[in-house]
Amino acid sequence: MYWDGEKHAYIPADGQSNTGNTDTESKDKKEKNKSKTELVQCLTQNDIQEGLSLLCKTGNGLAHAFIKLDLKKRLSNISAISNFIHIRFLDLSNNLLSDLSPLASLTQLLWLKADRNEIQSFRRQPFAQLTFLQWLNVAVNLLTDTGDLVGPSLETLNLIGNRIEKLSCLDGRFANLTTLELRGNQLETTEGIYLPNLHHLYMAQNVIKHLKGLENLERLQTLHLRENQIETLDGLNLNMRCLQYLNIRGNKVANENAIQSLQYVSKSLQILVLSENPVVESTEYRINIVMLLPNLERLDKDPVTSDERVEAKEKFKVYS
Repeated sequence: MYWDGEKHAYIPADGQSNTGNTDTESKDKKEKNKSKTELVQCLTQNDIQEGLSLLCKTGNGLAHAFIKLDLKKRLSNISAISNFIHIRFLDLSNNLLSDLSPLASLTQLLWLKADRNEIQSFRRQPFAQLTFLQWLNVAVNLLTDTGDLVGPSLETLNLIGNRIEKLSCLDGRFANLTTLELRGNQLETTEGIYLPNLHHLYMAQNVIKHLKGLENLERLQTLHLRENQIETLDGLNLNMRCLQYLNIRGNKVANENAIQSLQYVSKSLQILVLSENPVVESTEYRINIVMLLPNLERLDKDPVTSDERVEAKEKFKVYS
C-alpha cells in the first residue's frame, strides 16, 4: 500500500496503560472503566487502515492514495485523521463526536456522513475550509440552529432528527443547494430559507403552523410538510411556478377556504397529498380540488380520472 504525502501518527486507545501498576485500587478502576473503553475510543492508525478503500490518483497524477474512509468505531476523538489529506468520501456515522475540527485539513472532501453523533453546533466546525463539499449528512445529532454553517458547493444537506427550532443563514452562501432535509425537528414556520435554487424541501414531522417565506423558493419542485399543525395553505404564491409535488398529509386543514391558495400553483402542481386532514371529509372534496388544479395528475393515492375532470369543469361553469 502507498499513501502519498500522508503521515501515520499513532494515538493509543483510551484505557491502555504501560505503568505496570497492579495494586487492587488500580485493578478496580480498570474494571469499572472496562466497558467504557470498549465503547469509546480515540481514532488510531489501525482504525484508519482498516477503513480505507478506493485507490485513486492524487492531484498531480503521479502518485496514488485511498480516497474513501469508513469509521464506525464509537469514536469520541478523530484527531489522527488530519494527516489523510486525500480523503474525498468520509463516513463518520454512529460515533460519539461533537468536534469535527480535525477535518479542516481534508480540503478535498466531497461527501461527509456524520449522522448519529453528538454535534451540538456548527460553530467552530471546519465547514468553511471544506469548500468542495457537495453532500453533507448530520442527521440525528443535537443541533438547535443552522447558524454558522457554510457550504458554497453543497448540493444536498440532511438535518433530519435534530432539535432545530430556528432556520438562519440559509441564504446565498448555499447557492448550489438543491435538496434540504429538515424532517423531525422543532420548527414552527417555513420562514428563514432564502434559497432560490432549491428544488426539494422536506419538513415533515415538525410543529409548523404557518407557511411563510415560500416566495423565495422560485425553483422549488417538491414540498413535503406531512404531520405538522398547518391549518391553512396561505403562503403558497405565484413565485412557486415550478412546484410539482405538495404533501400536506396529517395536518389540520379544515375547509375549502383553507385551500384556496392552491390556485397559485395550479399551472405546475401534478401531485397533491391532503389525506388525514379534516377537509377530505367533504363529499365533494376531490371535485373541488380538481376545480382548483386542472392540471393535477394524482390526488392522495389515486390518479385524477377523466370523469372527475369533466365533473369539475361542469361545476366550474355553474360557479362562473
